[in-house]
Amino acid sequence: MIHLKQAIIVEGKYDKIKLSSIVDAMIITTEGFSIYKDKEKMALIETLAEKSGIIILTDSDSAGFRIRNHIKNCVKKGEIINIYIPDIFGKEKRKSLPSKEGKLGVEGISKEILLEAFEKAGIFSEVIQRTEIVTKAMLYDYGLIGRDNSSEKRRQLLKALNLPERLSTEGLIDILNSAYTFEEFQNAINKINL
Repeated sequence: MIHLKQAIIVEGKYDKIKLSSIVDAMIITTEGFSIYKDKEKMALIETLAEKSGIIILTDSDSAGFRIRNHIKNCVKKGEIINIYIPDIFGKEKRKSLPSKEGKLGVEGISKEILLEAFEKAGIFSEVIQRTEIVTKAMLYDYGLIGRDNSSEKRRQLLKALNLPERLSTEGLIDILNSAYTFEEFQNAINKINL
């Protein structure tokens, strides 16, 4: 079991149960979109972000990204670490049907993939020493934004890096500069033949 000082924010109780078997940390559920109205829980999350930092780990579907963005917009001070799970299509064991978008949520992702997502976010490793950072201008130069077929190229890059397809440009830059070396970014670019 891995001990973390940061609190982990997840969507539901089954996500919490899954993570409880992997990490020793405070795990807070948003109860889905209930976080929008729960001022007390949001105040707790803001306090935790200031005191010890928070980790946001929501599903890679549209609902998960809306909840993640709501929390990021509400937390004005403190540390926020975003962990993204890859788009894996399937159905959770406890459900009779797959989700609306057909993607597994945190509860359905294997322990190994979850640990890899934590690793990529830099939770278990030392800080990556940066010699060069990825910028919007660089993404433009590679044709990943602002050009014909940019969204398709960006989708291919996200897939090559095993990141969710709904990741915004800002989110992509953030994770590239915090979880990947510049060399890993270059290798992914080369892999998709831009």
